[in-house]
Amino acid sequence: MQSQIRKELIDAFTNAGESYLSGQHLAELIGCSRTAVWKHIEELRKEGFELEAVRKKGYRILKTPEKITADEIRLGLKTKFIGKNIHYEESVESTQKIAHRVSYEDAPEGTVIIAEEQRSGRGRMDRKWHSPKYTGIWMSLILRPNIPLSKAPQLTLLAAVAIVQAIEEHSDLTPEIKWPNDILINGKKVTGILTELQAEADRINSVIIGIGMNVNQTKEDFPDDLQEIATSLTIEKGETISRAELIRLIFFKLETLYLLFLEKGFKPIKLLWESYAISIGKQITARTVLTTIVGKAMGITEEGVLKIEDENGVIHHVYSADIEI
Repeated sequence: MQSQIRKELIDAFTNAGESYLSGQHLAELIGCSRTAVWKHIEELRKEGFELEAVRKKGYRILKTPEKITADEIRLGLKTKFIGKNIHYEESVESTQKIAHRVSYEDAPEGTVIIAEEQRSGRGRMDRKWHSPKYTGIWMSLILRPNIPLSKAPQLTLLAAVAIVQAIEEHSDLTPEIKWPNDILINGKKVTGILTELQAEADRINSVIIGIGMNVNQTKEDFPDDLQEIATSLTIEKGETISRAELIRLIFFKLETLYLLFLEKGFKPIKLLWESYAISIGKQITARTVLTTIVGKAMGITEEGVLKIEDENGVIHHVYSADIEI
């Protein structure tokens, strides 16, 4: 009940924009007492929200906290279901682990687990992901698409497009996608995506999309071995980025593309993905578990599989590999 009142309070301030909302109006809107409204407004202040209270006018939010809380993310959220249910944690081992657990507990589609810090963040092939506190976006999203198992990897490519679009719109930077799951800016990695399934033999129970994004790190925040290959939005932009604003935009782009995907299939996503891909038309080396393929990247198939043409003109279909350009 308490969390529901808080959600409705945040929704009310979101819809009000710059306007003031009186305590009485909020109480009537939410269906609680004015005392309850006042208590929740005090809780928001403790979280770091700066609220202005003007006699005979009411309240409005002037400033949101530096930390990203569930309430701050909800303030201004324009989605129908992605991000409506947020599990926020200060510090976790891994948001993916929590997402797997709450997914089994029937968390609704669009549920997001987000943390200020991951102590054991990981990427593809169980590689460690450096996730320092208060600098990046470390989150996992639960989707429950009614699609064949074979199409689940397409959601990784969809997520990459959504993230690129959000970064572009929010920062004016020019990110590119490196197949299958890396977002690069000026050749350095800024975001990784990890997609995992909970499925039975004939159906998907959930797709869990993990997103790790370097946002406000300085170069010194990265370990020595990452400084030449990783970057952050702040390093590239030269200014601090609002993480909550960017998260809301990622949710909106993800939901828009996801609904398009469910209605029209992968083809419109494929065209968008190829327009952002850094490798198409370039000589690349793809290292799979069994072999190494060198050739020109020709794009992806309708299923999202990478096509590489070798020096003999043979087209190889690559389902999983590490790519060097």
